[in-house]
Amino acid sequence: MAAPSEVRTCEDFAEFQELLRVMRTIDDRIVHELNTTLPTASFAGKVDANQTCKELYQSLREAHASREKIIKSCIAQTSNVVKTLREEREKAQDDIALLKQLRQEQTKLKLMQSELNVEEVVNDRSWKVFNERCRIHYKPPKSQ
Repeated sequence: MAAPSEVRTCEDFAEFQELLRVMRTIDDRIVHELNTTLPTASFAGKVDANQTCKELYQSLREAHASREKIIKSCIAQTSNVVKTLREEREKAQDDIALLKQLRQEQTKLKLMQSELNVEEVVNDRSWKVFNERCRIHYKPPKSQ
């Protein structure tokens, strides 16, 4: 993802959530993907299940890594904004607008941090389904 677009996505939490929702489609459709690409016993000779599972494994790893990178990048960016606003607040304690903006950014930061927990649950679910269906056909490298 390009840096300018990523910056804009981090500023608007709704846009950030929409981006993650779109990026999570592979996880949402993993059961369907496995059902349509992995053969049953009667079709075992017609499809290379090893290659199919290997490709799905790589797709999942890439999707999980890219989402984690975006989430952590947005958390870091928002943390910097909160830090800057706190420093400004120390200098101008009577500024109500500044306090309101600080609270909004803190809330956004907490929501983004909670997305890391959501991401962990989504990833665990995907890997569980993947391992149930592909454990016979493909053994991923031990780095997972």
